[in-house]
Amino acid sequence: MNSNENASMPVLKISHLSKSFGENEVLKDVSLQVMPGEIVSIIGPSGSGKSTLLRCSTLLETMDHGSLYYGSDPVCKAQGTENGPSQYVDKKTLARLHRYFGLVFQNFNLFPHYTVLKNITDPQTRVLKTPKDQAKQTALDLLAQFGLADKADAYPCQLSGGQQQRVGVARALAMKPEILFLDEPTSALDPELTGEVLKVLKQLASEHITMVIVTHELGFAREVSDRIIFLEHGVILEEGTPEELFSSSKTRVQEFIGKLSS
Repeated sequence: MNSNENASMPVLKISHLSKSFGENEVLKDVSLQVMPGEIVSIIGPSGSGKSTLLRCSTLLETMDHGSLYYGSDPVCKAQGTENGPSQYVDKKTLARLHRYFGLVFQNFNLFPHYTVLKNITDPQTRVLKTPKDQAKQTALDLLAQFGLADKADAYPCQLSGGQQQRVGVARALAMKPEILFLDEPTSALDPELTGEVLKVLKQLASEHITMVIVTHELGFAREVSDRIIFLEHGVILEEGTPEELFSSSKTRVQEFIGKLSS
C-alpha cells in the first residue's frame, strides 16, 4: 500500500462493538475510527466502558459482536449482519496484528527484575527480532528524549511513578507501533508526577504520533486532542473536536465537564 492510500485509511476502525461480562453489557454498539496522526481522547465516568473499549481494541478482551480492523487487516468480522457475532482471524494472524499497536498501562507493568534498558530492548529483540545493538540504541535514544538517560541501568523499584510511566511509554514506542493506546496513564500518579508524563505525551502529540488516550485530565485532553469521545453506560454520548465537546448542548456532558473542572 502506498503512503497516499495509508493516509486516507483509518489506522483503527471499530464497527458496532458490543461486549458483555455475564449479564452486564459494558459496551453497546460502539463504532469509531482513528486516522493516521490523529489524537483521540476518551472521557467519561467510572464504569462507562472506557478501559474495556481499549482492552477490546488491543486484543486483551474479545468482542462479542461487531468488527475490528487495523488498516486493511481484519482482526475480527461481524457474521451475518454488521452487528452480528464477531469472528476472529487465526492465532498466527492475531500475533502479527499485535505489532500494529502499543499499549501503556495505568500501573506501568514493567518487569521488576529487568533493568530499564532491558525492559525496552527485550520486546524489540524477542518480538521484532531487532539486532541487540540496534535495540539498545533505540532504547537509549528514547530514554534521552524522555529525560531518563541516566536511568538505563536502574530497576523499576528505583524509579518514581512518573519515571516508570515514561519508561512504559518508551517501551511501547520502541516497538514502532502504528497507534499508541494509553489507559489512564496518569491515574496512579500525584499531580507533580502527572505533569512529567503529560509533558512527554504533549511532545508525542507535536510529533503527530497516532494516539488513543483514556484520561480524566480534561485540560490535557482539550489541549492535545483532535477529537474527544464522551462514553457513558457503554455508548458514545457525544463526539467531536475539543471545542465542540466543551460547548456541547447536552446537559450530561456539561455536568461531567463541570465536575471534573471544578
